[in-house]
Amino acid sequence: MSVHTQSDVRLADYTTLGLGGPAVRFVTARDTGALVDAVRAADAAGDPLLILGGGSNLVVADAGFAGTVVHVDTQGVTLEPGGRDDTVRLRADAGVEWEPLVERTVAEGLSGIECLSGIPGRVGSTPIQNVGAYGQDVSQTITEVLVWDRRLGERRVMGNAECGFTYRDSVFKGSDRYVVCEVVFELTRSEMSRPIRYAEVARTMGVAAGDRVSLAEARATVLKLRRGKGMVLDPTDPDTRSAGSFFTNPVLGGEEFTAFTERVAARLGPDTTAPAHPDGAGNMKLSAAWLIDRAGFHKGYGAGPARISSKHTLALTNPGGATTEDLLRLAREVRSGVDEAFGVTLVNEPVMVGVGL
Repeated sequence: MSVHTQSDVRLADYTTLGLGGPAVRFVTARDTGALVDAVRAADAAGDPLLILGGGSNLVVADAGFAGTVVHVDTQGVTLEPGGRDDTVRLRADAGVEWEPLVERTVAEGLSGIECLSGIPGRVGSTPIQNVGAYGQDVSQTITEVLVWDRRLGERRVMGNAECGFTYRDSVFKGSDRYVVCEVVFELTRSEMSRPIRYAEVARTMGVAAGDRVSLAEARATVLKLRRGKGMVLDPTDPDTRSAGSFFTNPVLGGEEFTAFTERVAARLGPDTTAPAHPDGAGNMKLSAAWLIDRAGFHKGYGAGPARISSKHTLALTNPGGATTEDLLRLAREVRSGVDEAFGVTLVNEPVMVGVGL
């Protein structure tokens, strides 16, 4: 087993926002056994515990973390026979970088996660957030997740249904019970994508919703769209120094949606229609980006060192010199403004460590 322990490690160096104070104890685990042992040791010592992957979905306090941070750097990837002749099971350790893994599946003609290209972070975070974009999310392909159950003190294999996947959520999110160790995806042997469901992707490629395109074309289009929004990590582009989409798209029930449309008409005029679509469960999903923009927070907005991305209103960025409190101050301003304008309370998507909105 491979493990490396350090003290007072600056967490800003391990987050895409470039924010966060020091960790009292920083343990790097390079295989699943070391990961489990590090977690067990922290629990036995009664230490607060933070599991850290790629740091692309974390907002860490300026004071840092007064406990043990376990940095997951496990790298195993294997291909196994799938449930059908035309499928393959891709088993990946939690520390595997997500974007290179997606690139590999496209190169090897494995369909199912091609529209999740360009997303930063590591495999272990994908089931926690039910990571998704452009009409795909990981719950569509995950068959099982190997976890360390801290409550029971044992390894468990959890099937898709046990994971409780919903929009950007799962049984893992907001709970410290489970540590994701491995994730298994079932992908289809095909050079063609899954049906294109996202209107912007279909429009960009000049195809109809529901059409299939080559894996390479789907990936290239998604990467192009993400780059245009500053959502592909680039050290030369300050707009990518973010945690991705800072707020989730709100989901409203019938009465809430009616009240919302009335507020939109009163504020923006009776001919204004807010973008919304059914979520499949009788509710309506709104566009957080549209709400933020129409509430007066445009691209590039920000009076302090933290700013809204110049490319996408959903991303809050640290162009340089910001603190976590600067970022949260901006997030609170945006959330309050949207609530005041439309009666909708935005919910943060990144995980908050030692801070809150």
